[in-house]
Amino acid sequence: MDGRQFKDEVFGHFARMGAAFGHAKRVEIVDVLAQGERNVESLAEQISASVANTSRHLQILSAAGLVSRRVEGTARVYRLADPGVETAYRTLVALAESRIAEVAALTEAFFADADGTSPIGFEELDALSRSGDVVLVDVRPANEFSSGHVDGALNIPLAELANRLSELPDDATVVAYCRGPYCVMASTAVTRLREAGYEALRLEGGYPQWRDAGRPTR
Repeated sequence: MDGRQFKDEVFGHFARMGAAFGHAKRVEIVDVLAQGERNVESLAEQISASVANTSRHLQILSAAGLVSRRVEGTARVYRLADPGVETAYRTLVALAESRIAEVAALTEAFFADADGTSPIGFEELDALSRSGDVVLVDVRPANEFSSGHVDGALNIPLAELANRLSELPDDATVVAYCRGPYCVMASTAVTRLREAGYEALRLEGGYPQWRDAGRPTR
């Protein structure tokens, strides 16, 4: 093997990583798996795709070494292969945020229409907690919450919110969070909480950003 052949082959393998990330659904699968492991059916529901298409995307991610799986009964349960995969995903997102103006414009337009409010940062949450009664609500599914969550947060999955409003104090400010800045569950929760008469806000970052900032988790 000469130098040219070596470079062609090794850079070809590097390109496999780019190809694995080269589909919106696969990127979303990585985003979901960053919250905790999932079976194929659950992933398909989360990314609004068929089980067959989700399985195909998982095969591509697996071939690139980005995800691994285990068998639990008759189910195939997937997870990110190692923390470096999430790091690569966060780097990809940060690069898109800095180089593609449409990302910020689309995000601002969507959330302005979805809940009409600006999110609050972690420091703003700290100040709010010191000045009044605040309930931090994690609206992710229970299995994601059990994989890791903000210390002191109450888990009320979005699908259960309407039936569990009685668990929230009437006079408290409710701050909802989910998977991160591009997750829409917290925005939906804020809208529903306000319609029910609660003072509600959306946290700017989700659990991964809270964890990466070195803040208390469970």
